[in-house]
Amino acid sequence: MYWNQKFECLPREALKNLQLERLKQTLERAYHNVPHYRNIMQQESIEPKDLESLEDLRKFPFTRKQDLRDNYPYGMFAVSLSEVVRIHSSSGTTGKPTVVGYTRNDLNTWSELMARALMSAGVQKEDVIQNAYGYGLFTGGLGVHYGAEKIGASIIPISGGNTKRQVMIMKDYESTILTCTPSYALFIAEVIKEMGLKPADLKLKAGLFGAEPWSENMRKEIEEKLEILAIDIYGLSEIIGPGVAVECKYKSGLHIMEDHFIVEVINPKTGEVLPTGEKGELVFTSLTKEALPIIRYRTGDISRIINEKCDCGRTSIKIGRIEGRTDDMIIIRGVNVFPSQIEHVLLEIEEVEPNYQIIVDREGQLDNLEVQVEVSEKTFFDEVKRLESLNKKIRNEIESLLGVSVRVKLVEPKTITRSEGKAKRVIDKRKI
Repeated sequence: MYWNQKFECLPREALKNLQLERLKQTLERAYHNVPHYRNIMQQESIEPKDLESLEDLRKFPFTRKQDLRDNYPYGMFAVSLSEVVRIHSSSGTTGKPTVVGYTRNDLNTWSELMARALMSAGVQKEDVIQNAYGYGLFTGGLGVHYGAEKIGASIIPISGGNTKRQVMIMKDYESTILTCTPSYALFIAEVIKEMGLKPADLKLKAGLFGAEPWSENMRKEIEEKLEILAIDIYGLSEIIGPGVAVECKYKSGLHIMEDHFIVEVINPKTGEVLPTGEKGELVFTSLTKEALPIIRYRTGDISRIINEKCDCGRTSIKIGRIEGRTDDMIIIRGVNVFPSQIEHVLLEIEEVEPNYQIIVDREGQLDNLEVQVEVSEKTFFDEVKRLESLNKKIRNEIESLLGVSVRVKLVEPKTITRSEGKAKRVIDKRKI
C-alpha cells in the first residue's frame, strides 16, 4: 500500500537524477544563506559548483550536533524568521538544545513523508490512530499527527503518560493504530493485562514504534503481547523529525525517503564512507528542506545500508535496525557494548520480563557491568536453586555474546522504573 506510488517506486536511475538535481540546489542554498556552511566550505576549499556527481558529496564537510548548538538558536536557518512557521528543538540533556525550523513547504513535505510512513504500516482513512508520542518541542507527536490528517485518518492526540486512561480510551474509542516508543508499548501491554483486558478486547492491528533503539526480540514481545503488527520508524529532529525512514510489512529494513534525503554510512572514527552493507554511523543530507538545509549530518546512530530489492515494490535503499549510538555505547574494559545487545539476550529467555537496567560502575581501576532484570512473578517466588540457575544462565549468555564479565541481579516484577517516553536503560556511575 502506497501513499505516493510515483516517488516511492521511482526507477533507480530517475531517482538518482532527481537526487543530484536537488542536492545541487541544497548546497547552493546552504552556501549562500548560512554563514556556517559558507565558512566551513571555504576552509575546505570547496564550493557547491564542485559537486558534479552524487559521489562528490563525500568531499564536503560534516555537520555535527555541536554546530547547531554553536549557532543557537537560529544561526543555521537559511531563511528569515518571517518565513519560519514552526520551531521545534531536540530533547538533548546536555548543553543548548538543537533548534530546527520549518517553512510552510517544509511542513507539507513532513506531512507527505509521514503519510507514506503510516501507509507502510497499513494505515488507511478509516483507521483511528492513538498517538502516544509526546507533543510539544519534541517532533514525534506532531509529525505523526499531520501525517495522519493528510491521509484523512482519525487521530487521537493523547501524548504519553496516564497509561490506564490510555487503555480506557484505546478500548472505548476503538483505536486501531498505536504510535509511541517501543518501551512504552510494552508498558501499555502490561497495564492492559493488569486491568483485566486482553488484546482481543481491543481493535488494535498495528503500531509504529521509534525514537529509541529496539531489538528484533522486543518486536516479538510487542507483537505477541498486543497481537499487532509492529513497524519500526526512524527519524530525528535535525533531519526533519519522524518519517526519514520506515519499514514496510515485510520488515526487512527501513526504506529511506530517498527523494528527500541522501544517506551515507561512515566509520565513526575516521569519517571514511563505508561500502554498502558495512555497519557504521548514519550520515544524512537533506534535499528539499528550506528553513534548515542539512549537509552530511552525523547522527550518531549505528546501522548499515541494505541495497536489496524489496517485495513491497518500493525502490529506495533501506537501512538496518538502529543497533545503538556512538554516544550511548558503553566501553567496558576495552569492549564496546550496546544496550540492544544485552536486550537481545534477555528477550530470548522465557523467565524474564522485557524490563531491564544496565548499571556501570568503577571499583578502583576496574569497570563493572551489572544488569538488573525483572523476572516473572512465578519465577521470582520460586526456589532459590532455580533463581541461581537462571542468574547463571543469563550471565553466561551475556558474557558469551559480549566477551566481558557481567553481574546479573534478578529483581521483583514492576520494580524497574517504567518509561512513558524514551527508556533510560543505562546508568553510568563512573567518574570518567
